Order: sequence, then C-alpha cells, then structure tokens
Amino acid sequence: MEQSRIRKTVIVGGGTAGWMTAAALAKILQGKCCEIELVESDEIGIIGVGEATIPQIATFNRTLGLDENEFVRRTKGTFKLGIEFVNWGQVGDRYIHPFGPYGLDMEGVSFHAFMLKHHARDLTCQTAEQYSLQAVAARQAKFMRPVNAGNSPLSKIAYAFHFDAGLYAKFLREQAEMRGVKRTEGKVVAVNQKAESGFIRSVTLESGTEIEGDLFIDCTGFRGLLIEQTLNAGYNRWKSWLPCDRAAAVPCEKADTLLPYTRSTAHKFGWQWRIPLQHRTGNGMVYASDFVSDDEAVSTLMANLDGKPIAEPRIIRFETGHRKKFWDKNCVAIGLSAGFIEPLESTAIHLIQSGISKLLQMFPDRNFRQADIERYNRVTTFEYERVRDFIILHYHATQRTDSDFWNHCRTMPITDYLQDKIDLFRGYGRVFRENEELFNDTSWFSVMLGQNIRPEGYDAVADVLDAQETARRLDDIRNVIATAADYMPTQADFIAQNCAAEDLSPAM
Repeated sequence: MEQSRIRKTVIVGGGTAGWMTAAALAKILQGKCCEIELVESDEIGIIGVGEATIPQIATFNRTLGLDENEFVRRTKGTFKLGIEFVNWGQVGDRYIHPFGPYGLDMEGVSFHAFMLKHHARDLTCQTAEQYSLQAVAARQAKFMRPVNAGNSPLSKIAYAFHFDAGLYAKFLREQAEMRGVKRTEGKVVAVNQKAESGFIRSVTLESGTEIEGDLFIDCTGFRGLLIEQTLNAGYNRWKSWLPCDRAAAVPCEKADTLLPYTRSTAHKFGWQWRIPLQHRTGNGMVYASDFVSDDEAVSTLMANLDGKPIAEPRIIRFETGHRKKFWDKNCVAIGLSAGFIEPLESTAIHLIQSGISKLLQMFPDRNFRQADIERYNRVTTFEYERVRDFIILHYHATQRTDSDFWNHCRTMPITDYLQDKIDLFRGYGRVFRENEELFNDTSWFSVMLGQNIRPEGYDAVADVLDAQETARRLDDIRNVIATAADYMPTQADFIAQNCAAEDLSPAM
C-alpha cells in the first residue's frame, strides 16, 4: 500500500468546489499522504451564486475545525431556518419548508400521523407550521443556536447558512494553504493523457509549465475540462422533467429586516430566489427559455427586488443533469463539472460536500480499482436522482393554470420513484426515506402539504391515542413551540452580538 499510494493530487479549478475540496483533503490527509496542488486562473470567471445551504454544511465546517462565528463574519453570512415558497401551489399560496421536524414522534408513531388525525378536515401548511420551531421562528425573524435546555425544542435547532460564496472560497483557501496546499495561477491549455491507459498524466499551463499528478479532480465548472472535454464521460440530461435552463442573477442593497430563511417566489415562467446576507441581498431568476425571453425574465426580476440593485444582472446558461461518470479513470468531477441541479432547495454546495465525502471514503491508490470507481458512480448517481425527484415535485405539484409553463409542469410525465412517493402520501400521509436519500420525511411532507396534496386519511396506528388525548398533546406541543420562539432573539440581534461582519459595504 505504501508503494502504490497517491503521491500527488491535482485540483483543476478553484471557486467554492475547488477550495472546499482542497481544504477537506488537506485536513483529512494532513499533508502526509500526498501533495495537493490547486491550479486556477483569475481570468476564468466563477459562477458564484450558490449562497444558500442546508444544515449538513455545519458538519463540513466542523470537520475543518472552523470557528462558526469567524466563518459567519468572514463570509458576511446569515442564518437559515428553512425555505419559504410563494405562489407554487396556487398564486397567493406560501409555505415554509423548515429544517428540523414537526412536533415529536409519540408512542413510536410519526408525529405526522397524529397531526393528520387531529386536523383531518382542515390541515394546511399554515396549521403544520405551528408545530415547527424553525417555521414559527422564521416568521418572526428570530434565531439562536441550540442550548442545553432539556426536552425543550431550543435544545435541537437545526439551521444552515446564507453566505457570500466568493468570500467562503477565499476563507477556505487560507485554511488549505495553511495545511500545505500549493496554489498555482495559470490557465490550462492542454490535458495530457497516458497513451496506453488514457489516464490523465498532466496538465499544461499557458506559461508552458506542466503539472503532473496521480489523481486529478475536475472543478472547472460547466465546461468539465477534464471529465468531459478530455475523458468524454457523457451527460444525462433532465430537461424533460426540469425545463428551466437559464438564470439571471443580481445583488441588491440589504433589506431592513434580516429574515432567517431563503425565499423562492414562483412566476409565470420560473422562480425567483432571495438570499439575505449581512451586506446585501442575493437575487436571481431561474427560468425556461422555451417559455420566456431573457429580456422579460430580467425585467421581472428587476421589478421584484427589495432594494436598489448594486450590479448589472448577468445571464447564466445551464443544463440540468449530471455526468454519466462522475469518476472516470484517475479523474473525479466535483461541483458543476459533476452536474447541475437548480438551486431550488439549496443543494449545490451540499453536492460538493457529498462528493468530497464519498471520495474520502473511497480514496484510491494508484491501482484505481474499477469496483471502487463503479460504487462511487453508483451512489453519487442515486443521490443526484433523488434530489432531482424532490425538485420535480415542486414543479409538478401545482394547481396553476395561468401560463404555458405551469400547464407543462403540471401535466408532464414524472419519474416512477416520485409517482410512488405521491401515491403513498395521497393515501394516508405516509412518507418513507429510501436508503441514503438526502431529503427526509419532514421535507417531503412539508412540500406535498404546502402544495396542496391532501391525504385521504391518516395512518391507523395514530389511533393508539384517542382523539381527546391527541388534541391535548398537540396543544401542549404548539404552546411549547410558541413559548420557545418568544424566547429567541431576532436574527439581527444575534448576529450583532456574536458574528457581525466588519465591512458591510454592499459591493459584490
């Protein structure tokens, strides 16, 4: 093993994906197992709109040993308790997909079953939100980290972050370089392969410098310089299910109230994101070019900003899907080079994190065993496809008839996996988490209920409690959550006391 270990890993491309990968490999491998070199060019632009995350990012940051307050300060970040969806079921509807569960399971039975039983005739997403501390606190612009408070919901507050992705990459670069990662500035003009195996031997820079390595990690974004342009890994396209193929992004001045959630507002041809940071608000419009022009999409975005724009909007073209091979030969694709799923549920940075984690679990030696590569591709494909199905749900589960776009989404064929999820929920509100899929039962429940899919009944096991006892317990839970939310400070106050950024100029 010592003789065949990876001696040098070359990461091609920087940005969030490149520096997350570099920082994690440097931390876990401790610079002892192999040399790590990252090649990037300041001439090549970075997409940099992935500023919202899900709670798993906290695990990644802890693994790197990052101080959370410093991380929030350095990235001008804010906290996130969930995502608000506006106009997705019908125009005027709004619901929060919260982090953390509704209520708590009782008698070994899912809380969802008791909630469906008690509110059988009038269960709405607004009713369900009363049983979620994250949803209640989000509506009140409250936030705090969990504290040691016994059985109180304040002991288990799940949260994520909004942050400036460019500042996060810069922060991680410092961490990586402190642990020995070498950064080389330069534009790759050639990728050189071994004649006998097709494995990547080296990359050549515009300066003529040649950088050799054993393992290459492609973080070059949509173009996939190594994985696609060199190794021809192929691409699975999902436009038949996810018709949006463009985004317009623009920052604006920060809002007066610092809301602890991402907002997604559906329009006639796509949807608009709103991500509040300490120094500005990130905004964007994701849309389908088959149904609207760039000019109309940008015009709608600019007309729906909370504040004055501080830059010109830019158009990003994308193709939703993933590489047929995430790992091919001695090259692994991480980030946009691996695939793209629109940021409706803030999964982009998580998929970077997950790709890194899987690579570390199966870190190769120079034998690059095919069985290991195939397993990596298999489990990564499963994760992408399950996230895809959850995103499709948002589009398909709509009652909107006000545009060709929504008529298409409402009536389009969907995957068998998603259809099975919907059918099970329509019966008795049952949701099952399959294998290691990312989104749990709370996530599926909140979106299906929020977009007006109503179960015909409730799980019969909820009858272990009679109606009176069920009502009493649900009242108690609702009151405890309301009291806990009252106790919490506003997010603005929490940040001011713990992790306020020093520079709050609204510049990009």
